[in-house]
Amino acid sequence: MTTLERSLVLVKPDGFKRGLSGEVLRRIEAKGYRLVALRILTPTREMLDAHYAEHAQKPFFPELVGFMASGPVTAIVIEGDQCIAGFRSLAGATDPTKALPGTIRGDLGRDWGMGSTENVVHGSDSPESAAREIGIWFPSL
Repeated sequence: MTTLERSLVLVKPDGFKRGLSGEVLRRIEAKGYRLVALRILTPTREMLDAHYAEHAQKPFFPELVGFMASGPVTAIVIEGDQCIAGFRSLAGATDPTKALPGTIRGDLGRDWGMGSTENVVHGSDSPESAAREIGIWFPSL
């Protein structure tokens, strides 16, 4: 049974700064997912407040939003059969120190002493989140 989905993927400022966007895109395409949309931008505070709204009352929220606004990101919409779970598996554990080798975070991430905020990529965690996030980053889709 095919479950065609779309997901938002972000190469976060740490990954963009390190020149990892191409490697992340390579891995997405090698996995067999289709690139639907792609843009490079420095997100606004309004975008980030909307994107991370469910974390607004958590103590790490100001640090997370500050980090994500600190520089350019590569925003990508991918499409494929079960691509939400598939990309999250490809990305690896949120903490790059605990992420398995072979995953994006396991191979390309490490602890820079800034917590797991700087973990190279973000991927939507559910179809509902994907729809909401894609609407924030790609309103014309």
